[in-house]
Amino acid sequence: MSEPLFLKPVFHKKIWGGRRLETKFGYDIPDGDIGECWAISGHPHGHSEVKNGEFAGQTVEDLWSSHAELFGNPKGRVFPLLTKILDANASLSVQVHPDNDYAWKHEHELGKTECWYIIDAEPDSYLVYGHHAKTREELDKMIESGDWDHLLRKVPVKPGEFYYVPSGTVHALNKGIMVLETQQSSDTTYRLYDYDRVEKSTGKKRELHIKQSEDTITVPNKDPKLDIQSKTEGKNKFTTFVKPPISPYFSVYRWEIKEPVTLKHDIGKYTLVSVISGNGKVTVDGKDYDLKKGDHLIMPATVDSWTIDGDLDIIASESGEE
Repeated sequence: MSEPLFLKPVFHKKIWGGRRLETKFGYDIPDGDIGECWAISGHPHGHSEVKNGEFAGQTVEDLWSSHAELFGNPKGRVFPLLTKILDANASLSVQVHPDNDYAWKHEHELGKTECWYIIDAEPDSYLVYGHHAKTREELDKMIESGDWDHLLRKVPVKPGEFYYVPSGTVHALNKGIMVLETQQSSDTTYRLYDYDRVEKSTGKKRELHIKQSEDTITVPNKDPKLDIQSKTEGKNKFTTFVKPPISPYFSVYRWEIKEPVTLKHDIGKYTLVSVISGNGKVTVDGKDYDLKKGDHLIMPATVDSWTIDGDLDIIASESGEE
């Protein structure tokens, strides 16, 4: 089978969500505050379903189990990546994610290293990205006293930027930011601080995970040293944001397409593709498929090469694991 797998997103309500997934991307989202579009997912909390072709109606996890050839016959137990779009209409909790060892032991799933491509950011938007504690003793003391102004590092942000967030990194998206997130397939989040917000449905503050946070936060904070590289081919521009060994779990790219280009992945690899703006088409084995803003697809390992044409801005990723 040599065709792309177009996927149906899954949407999640969040206390910090809004409606921009509808207004900016045209998605038919449920009522309420929708914070997350799970665009490419094999995770049990939100399975992506194939919309086209031979495998229409099947989920990514179905195919991972029954058609491993689509993914290069991988060794892993679960589909390893998760692509999301997040709409932070309000600030997310300040949080941290565990690494694989801690997550397997305590949560029975993968750890969570992630990254963000900033799609949109209101003026004066910022991230919480890292912390200022030099020792664990200092970290624990600042958490216990609620000294968030001195503990948390705030970083101004604007559209087009990229941030790599390894497990153990204290972080938060803040109000007015929309991102495409590439991450390990995990739904484990430890909340360190949540602004004393109350859930409308329960009238209670959301649960915090202080011990787990203290267990997993990297001290002192370590900023990843990225080697972001861009190249121009004709009118097209290709950027590599991160790849192994800096990021052991995934590679992430931006493709700015203005004229036809033929692409391929390494033998045995599959590629995740998300269109964040524009219109065009992708051609596989002589067959054309429309591409538009908000489309998400997997180009399986059974496709040797494909041609993209149009005016398109795409974020693509590949798993770093065999």
